[in-house]
Amino acid sequence: MQVYRLRKREYLLKPLILPRLMKTSIQQIAQRTITLEAQAISALSASINADFEKAVITIKDCEGRVVISGIGKSAVIAQKIVATFNSTGTPAIFLHAADAIHGDIGMIQQKDIVIILSKSGNSPEIKVLVPLIKNFGNTVIAIVGNMESYLAKHSDILLNTTVEQEACPNNLAPTSSTTAQLVMGDALAIVLMELKGFRGDDFAKFHPGGTLGKKLYLRVSDLAKDNEKPAVLPDQTLKEVIVEMTKKRLGVTAVIDDETTLMGIITDGDLRRMLEKEISINAIIARDIMTTKPKTIASDALAVDALDVMRKHEITQLVVTEEGKYKGIIHLQDLIKEGLI
Repeated sequence: MQVYRLRKREYLLKPLILPRLMKTSIQQIAQRTITLEAQAISALSASINADFEKAVITIKDCEGRVVISGIGKSAVIAQKIVATFNSTGTPAIFLHAADAIHGDIGMIQQKDIVIILSKSGNSPEIKVLVPLIKNFGNTVIAIVGNMESYLAKHSDILLNTTVEQEACPNNLAPTSSTTAQLVMGDALAIVLMELKGFRGDDFAKFHPGGTLGKKLYLRVSDLAKDNEKPAVLPDQTLKEVIVEMTKKRLGVTAVIDDETTLMGIITDGDLRRMLEKEISINAIIARDIMTTKPKTIASDALAVDALDVMRKHEITQLVVTEEGKYKGIIHLQDLIKEGLI
């Protein structure tokens, strides 16, 4: 029974002791992984050469699509590069190397360019696929980690993604090598994006959903139109100002003239500061307490720009104008509801 109790106690203690013993080594392993992959990325700078420029120009001038292929982990990276190309204005499709040699190669059209990703460059599927593509007359761009491989020797343009060491302690699992492939693909996509003059408006067309899309297309006018438009004339009484602010429930009112030109604003903070002063409030009118140069934003500005202004000046609402005319109020809560914060 004594032995059983001792073993049971040791068993119960193990979950408490092991995390303490391994905490440092766990962090060291993670840091080593990051360091090795960072070194692999840094070494890619040497591969940004004449071949890289040739690859960019060839893709830019392509009249067809960019077909990106690979096998194993390289196939996964190829799919991500396809997604990046498509979202930045370079039409691309994914072709799995194994599926290609079993019929899917038919998706490659005459004017397409084919990019093949491989660490070894000697996979059986790659050795079968490359001659088929070459027979079709398509240009082959290799993103490869072995400069003596079959793929390297039979490609038209060669992009070197050789890594000194995988982050895997056995130097086997594709880690640093796939990271290098991914970064090389990103470098191609971003250079092509800039050469084509691909702007934020273009990007928004391909990203209409989610927060990213809203940041790119949601305008101030889209939000302000659903809000009340509190407004008073400069000669209206303090009571009328308070009633308007309370009725419209935005914590602010614009002060405008008969032509709806913006003259100033009054916030609930202005009211509090005024009431703290030892003055008679009976004769006070809107122009006496308004801020004459309020922060404003154009109705056609992006909603995310309104957020930047609010953050910069530590305010919660902005007056919306159009050529100096009062158009409404946009509130911080509007931006929160849209998920921009």
